[in-house]
Amino acid sequence: MPWLRYSLLLLCVLALFVAELTVGAVGIPLRAVVGAIAGAEVDVVWANILFEFRMPRALNALFSGAALGATGLLLQTLFRNPLADPFVLGIVHSARLGAAVLVTMAGVAGNSLLIKFGVMGNVGLALASVAGSTLLLSLLALLSGRLNAITLLITGLMFGYLAVGLISVLMHFIDENQARAFKVWDDASFAGATVAQLRLLIPGVLLGLLALGVLSKPLNALLLGDRYAASMGMSVKRVRRSALFIAAWLCGLVTAFCGPVAFLGLVAAQVARGVLRTGDHRQLMPGAVLLGAALGLAADLVTHLPWSRHVLHLNAVIGLVGAPVALFVLLRRRQPGS
Repeated sequence: MPWLRYSLLLLCVLALFVAELTVGAVGIPLRAVVGAIAGAEVDVVWANILFEFRMPRALNALFSGAALGATGLLLQTLFRNPLADPFVLGIVHSARLGAAVLVTMAGVAGNSLLIKFGVMGNVGLALASVAGSTLLLSLLALLSGRLNAITLLITGLMFGYLAVGLISVLMHFIDENQARAFKVWDDASFAGATVAQLRLLIPGVLLGLLALGVLSKPLNALLLGDRYAASMGMSVKRVRRSALFIAAWLCGLVTAFCGPVAFLGLVAAQVARGVLRTGDHRQLMPGAVLLGAALGLAADLVTHLPWSRHVLHLNAVIGLVGAPVALFVLLRRRQPGS
């Protein structure tokens, strides 16, 4: 029953969120977490760790994971390719390029602009990333009618590498401190977003997910082909443009404040299909959102477990799951009759 699966996914997300707040180098009892959130007096050290570090990163992992899960499912539907994903298609790198252009412009013009207007700096970073992801998504949409699924993936990957090369070139135009700061941001993590950035990220993600909910029924029609969708009275071009913009919006927002997160969208969408066993986006989209949130929280939890020697990186953890899933999907598609 779908409601039972949704309930289990929701409980999983809740459990992982609680674990994010309680588990770490300094363990915080659950009762202390609940008390601090309720406004009760708790240990000052615990309260500082909870509200300054763990709560922001948990909220970031929750909403960014949800956004990437929904984006992965959306891109797989639009391009009719189960391997489509913001990272695989190079869209994340294009968003990075947009952010790099903004950083370079700030470096050339001077840091005073972004330092003086901190909120405008966050807004500018988000808009630059969205602009970068929109540019590549629009180009891939134009090429999608001429290329087969695998060629389109390779094309997106090559554009992604081109964006990476351009970013390296741009880094030569900024000073060493700015380049170091950009490199830290460029290492994907849910731990770096500030409270001010979360105030932009969370409403932006909710807005994008709400818009996707409205598009669930048209997306079902697109699965049956553009001609069928048009025969049902649907404006195919308008739906595709809207869906592409939403994908660019969600991917750009997450990349702006988390860096280039890999594979999460692909894994969440594929697992959602396997768990829910349906092609109806009215059921798949909430499932992909919940699974994306769960994967984001789980991956981030693994990175900040109290390891004694090593620091695990977010993309390394996600890649341990994402790469096998991608290989499984690719090999299954290559089987005769599949």
